[in-house]
Amino acid sequence: MSAVAEQTRLETRLLADRINALEESSTLAMTKMARELAAQGHKVISLSVGEPDFKTPAHICEAAKKAIDDGFHGYSPVAGYPDLRKAIADKLKRDNNIDWKPENIVVSTGAKHSLANVIQVLVNPGDEVVIFAPYWVSYSEMVKLAEGKSVVVDGAFENDFKVTADQLEAAITPRTKIVMYASPNNPTGAVYSEQELRDIAAVLEKHEGVYVLADEIYEYINFTEEGHFSIGSIPALKDRVITVNGVAKGYAMTGWRIGFIAAAKWIADGVEKLQGQVTSGTNSIAQKAATAAFNGPKEPSIEMAKAYHRRRDLVVGLLKDIPGFKVNVPQGAFYAFPDVSYYFGKSDGETTINDSDDFANWLLHRSYVSTVAGSGFGAPNCIRISTAAADEALEEAVKRIKDAVATLK
Repeated sequence: MSAVAEQTRLETRLLADRINALEESSTLAMTKMARELAAQGHKVISLSVGEPDFKTPAHICEAAKKAIDDGFHGYSPVAGYPDLRKAIADKLKRDNNIDWKPENIVVSTGAKHSLANVIQVLVNPGDEVVIFAPYWVSYSEMVKLAEGKSVVVDGAFENDFKVTADQLEAAITPRTKIVMYASPNNPTGAVYSEQELRDIAAVLEKHEGVYVLADEIYEYINFTEEGHFSIGSIPALKDRVITVNGVAKGYAMTGWRIGFIAAAKWIADGVEKLQGQVTSGTNSIAQKAATAAFNGPKEPSIEMAKAYHRRRDLVVGLLKDIPGFKVNVPQGAFYAFPDVSYYFGKSDGETTINDSDDFANWLLHRSYVSTVAGSGFGAPNCIRISTAAADEALEEAVKRIKDAVATLK
């Protein structure tokens, strides 16, 4: 063992066990590798990061500038400014038929922070969290950090990767504390219909100690005729649903880092208590920008969603022309999630593809297209492709993928 390797091993041993047990975020890892290759001069097309390629709408940016000029430079309240919490409460009533007061809202540093807060507040060691798979890469790691146990329930490809009420019923045990899902879904783009969520709610009504963590961060990027439905709007479950959302995806505000929970007051109070000891209130200027987003016109979000819809059609159509790829039609978000298992065991003469991790890494280094292996999302046969890029980049990326897999025998 080299001196460097030995030093690394010793340093790792000094880290807390809870950190050594965590997996690195696969999306962030692939994005990092793509940036490194780009820095070396390669023409990388990065489709690994889940980030809108649009600018934040002008009226939101103006609100931030005004907040700076008006002197919002100090610490903000732990749970968020009152006007932002009211704007969120109004938004929930208007868009989601969820009736909570500002005191039921806690604003945090992004929806990821909001999700992590809830899990830390509700999950005791040994508690089970049912996670609908495919799932966002951080869900299971958040549960692990809270010393809970993830119970992963797989949505079938044939059902657009969606979990059924019967599957949920079979997964619930006396140790179940939370059921966690996203709709629209990252990475699949699956959207749960109102009827599907009502069927799931009917199961949960029979299990009074089970809570629902509903991740709705892609709410505005929904291509269905029915539109978005929030499980938190079902009266029988209202006090047991924690709705998480934010401004990152629908308003192209990923870097502003504003998310929120809406929940029964005792849960909101618990989240506020935790946040007060860890981060305190989030960025003051970003909160004022988010207030303008929730109170302002929805047209920018609608136009962005139209662009994502068009790109969905473009990419899915191109992917279906690649031999061996199994492709469903995402109903929301901005991802394609093809099954690439046809190529497992095949080789280009130098590299053998054994799994989706091999496939994504091979694709990055051979064709300079950055995707993410499905293994990190609980779907080891798939890769995730972000469609949040210009049409020309998407067309070129899929051409490179098609040319690359043609070399696998």
